[in-house]
Amino acid sequence: MLALHCTKKLTSKLPVNEQGKLPIHNHSLAANDAGLVTQVENPLSHWHANLLTLQRRNCVLLVHDQTRFPLLITCLLKKDFANLNNLFEDAFLNTLLKMGASQVQLSAAAGHIDNLVVDNQCNRSVQGTMNQMAQSVEHLLWYDNVSITDISPYRTAIWLAQRPCDVKGQKECIWPEKAMLVLLSDLAKIKRFDS
Repeated sequence: MLALHCTKKLTSKLPVNEQGKLPIHNHSLAANDAGLVTQVENPLSHWHANLLTLQRRNCVLLVHDQTRFPLLITCLLKKDFANLNNLFEDAFLNTLLKMGASQVQLSAAAGHIDNLVVDNQCNRSVQGTMNQMAQSVEHLLWYDNVSITDISPYRTAIWLAQRPCDVKGQKECIWPEKAMLVLLSDLAKIKRFDS
């Protein structure tokens, strides 16, 4: 399971069940693991997500807690919120692909994608990073006078990932792009030793 810590604004739009799970569609990678229960914490778990309204369009910004790696999903309709598992998978893998992740890193990412489980827990440090990223996207749209429908969500997420992020209690800043690629490389090494 991938824990998705959502704002109340986003949670109100998501069709989650009592356990906080979203509907599973059979063509997602997460559907392959739907019946499995794992005792080990998924290193790709713990994302924060917020619903943004950009130019009157619903968008979701997600930030990975450990690496501060962002994902942007734009122009969502009401029916799309039920499909957030697939949209997350698409955004994550395509952002990594456009970022130049190696096949080994992409395979590690695909192997750790799981069902999203929604809750309202929050980490103020991650929320601060997410708010700064949201303001950067708003400024990009305003400064370049571009429509939200004309930007590439994958490239915009990469642009956000190439900026340093401060983390509360840490002296060194995190570079999200590098941190995510290191995490995926480490996951690939572990996977090879386990096989």
